[in-house]
Amino acid sequence: MKTELLVWYAETGRDLPWRHTRDPYAILVSEVMLQQTQVDRVVPRYVRFLKRWPTVGELANAATAEVIVEWQGLGYNRRAVNLQRAARAVAAGGWPDDLTELPGVGAYTAAAVGNFAFGRDVLPLDVNVRRIQERTGEDFDGSCTQALFDLGATVCLARVPRCELCPLAADCPSRGRRYEALRKQSAFEGSFRQRRARALRAVVRREPVDDREAVASLAADGLVTVTANGVSLPETGERPAATA
Repeated sequence: MKTELLVWYAETGRDLPWRHTRDPYAILVSEVMLQQTQVDRVVPRYVRFLKRWPTVGELANAATAEVIVEWQGLGYNRRAVNLQRAARAVAAGGWPDDLTELPGVGAYTAAAVGNFAFGRDVLPLDVNVRRIQERTGEDFDGSCTQALFDLGATVCLARVPRCELCPLAADCPSRGRRYEALRKQSAFEGSFRQRRARALRAVVRREPVDDREAVASLAADGLVTVTANGVSLPETGERPAATA
């Protein structure tokens, strides 16, 4: 199956900007952005982010407030803070052999950066890769990672796979099967996540913030600073937003 998969990828693989670099910093940025965010939304933000902070040292030295503002619209804003913390750790001590030592870097992200930047034969197991391996019964190696990402995103879909387009269909024991819908993520509308997002937007705009619970949660994640004078973004000399 590996040969068929790699031939298919060579002919149809998506042209994504992070696939044109082996810079571990640039790859880490892409992997963090791609957590919980669709590829088409990430591409322009990734390009803009690297244009502003093209090296790990420049991100490490940036004001956290500026990084948080730049991240607005991508969601899950704590990723921005963890990404900068990781950059600061690298700037201070270099890239560790065990990438999970970096703030906010778990097993999957460590495997992805290890594979794409450092050439390690490790397969990052995201939901798409796991799904393909379960359906085919095949254990793929690290050289198949990008091809598996594309196959899972465009062909081997969660509910109704497009088996007629799949390069692995001839030998796939799951060919033609359909699947039950997976449990959907809890709705954003009316959720605590939405309250946090609103509170952070208000702080960015230096507007009054009246959701103290959301502010406390943001502060615990390092996204805002709470003082007697109000709420502000961290590491900023700007006038803090007033609390209502």
